[in-house]
This record gives sequence, structure tokens and C-alpha cells, in this order.
Amino acid sequence: MIFKAIGDGRPYPEHGLSTRDWAMIPPRQIRMDTLVTTKRELALDALLAEDSTFYGDLFPHAVQWHGELYLEDGLHRALRAALQQRNVIHVRVLDLDALMPAEPAGQG
Repeated sequence: MIFKAIGDGRPYPEHGLSTRDWAMIPPRQIRMDTLVTTKRELALDALLAEDSTFYGDLFPHAVQWHGELYLEDGLHRALRAALQQRNVIHVRVLDLDALMPAEPAGQG
């Protein structure tokens, strides 16, 4: 199995990060089998394109929310890495768990 789960949409709140904001987050190594995708479908032409990151970030983007890592951007890059027999990729991770801690039980 390549990913932990295949999701459909983003279960976490909107974070509002721009491309420039994402670029400030240093990439770190993440095992692909710990990622939950936020897309069910992919475009084969994008998967096979040699210049798919020409105008974008070289590193996929993930959001940590309630202990899960959601692959927000970079599904095609992650799948290309899997096709090359790699199970670890460098990902920029926004930790919403740290930025938006859960309220204690009974509060809210």
C-alpha cells in the first residue's frame, strides 16, 4: 500500500497559506504510508509530465490535523516517487495541531 488512506477532500479547516508561506516551511522526510490523500483521482498526463513542478514547489505539501498527515498538494510527485520504489519523500508539513490546539473536554 502506498498511502495510509485515500481521502476525498480536506477535513481540516482552511489555513490560508500562500505559496510564499509554504516556502518558509522546511521540508522533512515523511513515509508515504503515513499520508492520507485529499484527492481520490489523478490526471495521468500530470503524473507522466516531466515539467509538472516547473511553476510550483518541488516539495509536496501536507497538513497535520488531529494526528493525521493529509497530503494537500503533491499527489502526482508522491506517486512518481512510489513508482521509483521510494517509500520516503521530502514534504513541507503545516502542523495545525500545534497552531490550533484542541480545547479541553467540557470547554467550548
